Amino acid sequence: MKNILVIHYSQSGQLTEILQNIVAPLKEDSSIQIDFHNIKMVEDFPFPWTKEKFMGVFPESFLQEPAKIHPVSHEILDKNYDLIILGYQVWYLTPSIPINSFLKSTDAKKLLANTPVVTISGSRNMWIMAQEKMKRQLKTLQAHLVGNIALVDRHINHISVITIVQWMMSGKKEKYLKVFPKPGVSQKDIDEATKFGKVILNHISSNDYGDLQENLLKKGAVKIKPFLIITDKRGNAIFSKWAKFLKSKGEINDDKRKFWVKFFTKYLLIAIWVIAPIVFILFLLTYLPFYGKIKREKMYYESVALK
Repeated sequence: MKNILVIHYSQSGQLTEILQNIVAPLKEDSSIQIDFHNIKMVEDFPFPWTKEKFMGVFPESFLQEPAKIHPVSHEILDKNYDLIILGYQVWYLTPSIPINSFLKSTDAKKLLANTPVVTISGSRNMWIMAQEKMKRQLKTLQAHLVGNIALVDRHINHISVITIVQWMMSGKKEKYLKVFPKPGVSQKDIDEATKFGKVILNHISSNDYGDLQENLLKKGAVKIKPFLIITDKRGNAIFSKWAKFLKSKGEINDDKRKFWVKFFTKYLLIAIWVIAPIVFILFLLTYLPFYGKIKREKMYYESVALK
């Protein structure tokens, strides 16, 4: 009997649906027992969000500061798992506060140490640096990252900004103004996520995860747009300065910090609508001279390796 554990946190339910479809082929195998752990916060985050709440969690999210979570059940902690499937959201170019809180818990140390792990994310489009942070966390926990699946909103950057924000603030995954496409990972990609489960099942059966990521990539588990690598890296550099600055202004409910968060919000709008297009133009102008480097980076970020 193979024991598989699925760990995740989802606000809208999108990630839950993705994970359920991925593990569907595993459920059909009578030799596999699947357990689920849904991370629960002591003080949960709202969904839908308010603008103030969403912007207010930026410093703690980016700086990867853990919050209080409910412990994992003894039934799960007392088991040894052959594989752990770890689903997470990306908040501010970083694994979300709930998943980060779990990764920094004693329960995570017990469960993930010396265990193969497959990470699965559902995000707007920039997940690459968040996955690098995830890789480092898993290494600290002595877990073995053997696979990664990153499902994203396939629409162009500025369209997805509009639709995702509307979804987060309304809680409704529907066409905004009946003109914009539905936000988030497409239903087609969600429904077809079962194909990844079939790949994972083959490797569970053989107990060999050496080329799991290679086989997941053949099914489209990761699709990287090189421009977003640059954008993600530069965003992280800028976010680092802002997060430390805002944190220095007090805790989340301090008026002084709220005042400066409003400035950060305005800066973020300028960065998305003005700076990002300029960066894209510069990327196009330098694409050919840096083609070799871009190709190497793309291959690395598709992998489960950690530099």
